[in-house]
Amino acid sequence: MRMSGAEILIESLKKEGVKHIFGYPGGVVLNIFDLLYENEDFQVILTRHEQGAVHAADGYARSTGKPGVALVTSGPGATNTVTGIATAYMDSVPLVVLTGQVSTDLIGNDAFQEADIVGITRPCTKHNYLVKDVKDLARTIREAFYIATTGRPGPVLIDIPKDVTVNKATFKWPEQVSLRSYNPTYEGNKWMIKQAARTIQKAKKAVIIAGGGVILSNAARELKELIEFAEVPVTMTLMGLGDFPGAHELSLGMLGMHGTYYANKAIQESDLIVAVGIRFDDRVTGRVKDFAPHAKIIHIDIDPTSIRKNVRVDIPIVGDAKRILKVLLSILKEEGKSQWEPVRKSWLKQIELWKKEHPLSYAYSDTIIKPQYVVEQLYELTKGNAIISTEVGQNQMWAAQFYKYDKPRTLLTSGGLGTMGYGFPAAMGAQVAHPGMTIIDIAGDGSIQMNIQELATCVLYKLPVKVAILNNQYLGMVRQWQELFYGERYSCSHLDTVPDFVKVAEGYGAVGLRAVKPSEVVPVIKAALKIKDKPVFMDFVVDWKEKVFPMVPAGAAIDEMMLGEEAEEKKKKKLRAVK
Repeated sequence: MRMSGAEILIESLKKEGVKHIFGYPGGVVLNIFDLLYENEDFQVILTRHEQGAVHAADGYARSTGKPGVALVTSGPGATNTVTGIATAYMDSVPLVVLTGQVSTDLIGNDAFQEADIVGITRPCTKHNYLVKDVKDLARTIREAFYIATTGRPGPVLIDIPKDVTVNKATFKWPEQVSLRSYNPTYEGNKWMIKQAARTIQKAKKAVIIAGGGVILSNAARELKELIEFAEVPVTMTLMGLGDFPGAHELSLGMLGMHGTYYANKAIQESDLIVAVGIRFDDRVTGRVKDFAPHAKIIHIDIDPTSIRKNVRVDIPIVGDAKRILKVLLSILKEEGKSQWEPVRKSWLKQIELWKKEHPLSYAYSDTIIKPQYVVEQLYELTKGNAIISTEVGQNQMWAAQFYKYDKPRTLLTSGGLGTMGYGFPAAMGAQVAHPGMTIIDIAGDGSIQMNIQELATCVLYKLPVKVAILNNQYLGMVRQWQELFYGERYSCSHLDTVPDFVKVAEGYGAVGLRAVKPSEVVPVIKAALKIKDKPVFMDFVVDWKEKVFPMVPAGAAIDEMMLGEEAEEKKKKKLRAVK
């Protein structure tokens, strides 16, 4: 059967099992949008900005494990997607972004709304395509979804000229994909896995670092079995939160720049690190030459370019985390664990001592709202049964520290790129994917304004996303750095004019609630959670002076932590007592 390019695209998306498309129309994609009109095979979510569309597709993908799909027009429509694409690329999120392009005979002529989106996005996509012949369209779409979802996932862009959507060809769907230069490794080297098992058996102070790769591989169950069998404590990267139950006794929480004291101490004192699905980025390692100075490192990752990229590795294992952990666990179980139990118990006691000495804490006030208290109450009132998205900055770190993530795919956050404005549209995408779930965006008063227009989308589609705005009248993390390292010169970090978020919400047809004192926090959250058919802005007016601790200053080792005024005072008293 001969079909137009637009028809081939629609049929191809059906073949890939796509049910939701986030997009914004424009001239060169009208043939496609016309076919989507009243098409019952898809729900098209009309966002209010193309960046919002890609972030929403990203949130959809992270919360489901399925590829997210965005469809936008050419020129500025395409260029508006770049931040969302780069966000997904840094965090290995499977997306297929469909952009319109001017007709092939006009490409390179500076035609109206022409932009070289393939060239622009080449550094921040896993792969991208410019389709010049309608005969190639079905194969290209098949390849794009395959590349986006296999190996280390990532965004793939397909640029489709206007005439390609009009021209006709016979629809041929390739059931199999074979790309000569792209063959991800899934099975780990068995000899290396045996070496890893022997090393784990001999270790006295082992720590597992679990990253986002565990979630992408759906390996949380295998990781938990390994941790509990080997009695090895685990710390998670920001992207790995949810890999392992946050309230479990073997959980050390997050490590790194704003990680827990005991996670960072355990890393620095360890004799073995088993790193699963992590990149060893700078926020995790601190000063690289002083990272885990006494430890051997086993690194498991499906992306060979991530291994030895930032830190030395003693035992590299390339492959799928789920498959490798299964083999590793079976080897350990064959050998038994009686020989290591006494040694492990001593190590765990040391970690318990660190937990008691320096727990995550803050100074509660009954007169002013502490942002950490808001996050704690969100956890208590949802009982952890929610998907949390975040913006970037202090709100993101408090969400990582004070909300316990017991399941994978329950935290959506921009880790690698650190994109302000990510959390709200990502929450929107997750709500489309999970209509009955509680979805909460923990935001700052600065970052929420980056994509606040998506309130209209949430109202239109009755998406009851809850937004907890930690309103401190500042770009909080910028202010924190200025206070600690720039002599309290608050250059351009004070948001002198912050809108009335309650009125903004009401203006869009949503619900706005506000809390200005601690006693109002719980009632506001309870009221918001009861609303099932509208988005809700919860405006929490919080202590503007509050900072995120622990904090590892830039260029320091991860055990060179600033613990906050209270912790420092306790340390001074302890030293005086010793003297």
